[in-house]
Amino acid sequence: MKHLLCQACLGLGLLAGIGSAICFILGVSFAPILLIFFFTLLALGFQGHAILKGFSYTFFIFAASTYAFTFPENMVSYQGFPLKKLVTPLLVLTMFGMGIHMNLTRFVEIVKSPKPIFAGIFCHYLIMPGIGLLLAMSTDLPPEIAAGIILVGCSPSGMASNVMAFISGGNLALSVTVTAISTLLAPLFTPLLMKILANQLVPIDFWDMFWHITEIVIFPVLAGLVYNQYAYGKQKWLDELLPILSMASIIFIVALTVSAGHQALMSIGWLLIVLVLIHNIAGYFFGYRISKWMGINEQDSRTIAFEVGLQNAGLASGIAAKMGYIATMGLVPGIFGSMQNITASILANWWGRKK
Repeated sequence: MKHLLCQACLGLGLLAGIGSAICFILGVSFAPILLIFFFTLLALGFQGHAILKGFSYTFFIFAASTYAFTFPENMVSYQGFPLKKLVTPLLVLTMFGMGIHMNLTRFVEIVKSPKPIFAGIFCHYLIMPGIGLLLAMSTDLPPEIAAGIILVGCSPSGMASNVMAFISGGNLALSVTVTAISTLLAPLFTPLLMKILANQLVPIDFWDMFWHITEIVIFPVLAGLVYNQYAYGKQKWLDELLPILSMASIIFIVALTVSAGHQALMSIGWLLIVLVLIHNIAGYFFGYRISKWMGINEQDSRTIAFEVGLQNAGLASGIAAKMGYIATMGLVPGIFGSMQNITASILANWWGRKK
């Protein structure tokens, strides 16, 4: 039954996509609505296919982004409540969801094999901020948007890296450990790097950003660790619900940033997409090549590539929102979060076939 429903969604989705293309060519205003249906139906249809399932989350992001771009006024407030105020609590929920899947015993890997973990952290906080700075300074972007490119580079590893490492045949334990450590280091490293690299673009208050990230990351992750230690597995419905809520939260945050940055996207949207793809793919390439140069094995090198190239774009959006730059600095993480899921899924599936 589920397979038939997924097949039906794929068929209807393709029809919606064709209809959207025809409406776009003919200049009919209904095209964006059909495009939203196209992305949503394909995301649902992908759930019935093992190979395509990894793209489902990405297509939900595309659907939400298309809606936010088409109807930006609907994402401003609800019955007088400013929706941007939801960014921080949604990120707290996401970080808590991340924390419940961490296990303190996994950190024993640090003692057993410190080299790949050190390489992952070192490459992550060296490569991505450096590339972000080069891209920001090599273009004539508005200062706040250029600072957003650097902010993405200075953010910790994204949670998707764990899934991609698993699909690609990488080292899942290493991936979880590097993600956890880079996240726990974020309150120190992210504001420090932003102060050094982006202060000439926007004023950076180190301590203010430090406490913002601590509030968004450290406290929820620690709460999640406590939950993992004492309550995980006792309420299975809750354990299964939290990852879904985390993904839904990120999708909603991306939609909010697209809505807030609607005007900027109209003028420089394609340029941002190109810059984001360069940033993201360069992270994979240099993370992998430097790991191999350091003598790290193939499995761990693949893992480090994802740890470097995949960023916690949701956290970057939250930091931008806290600083009052959700429509400008927060726009880049919104695009990065969408694009990195596509590139990572393609790379992970390609590597997975070469196990």
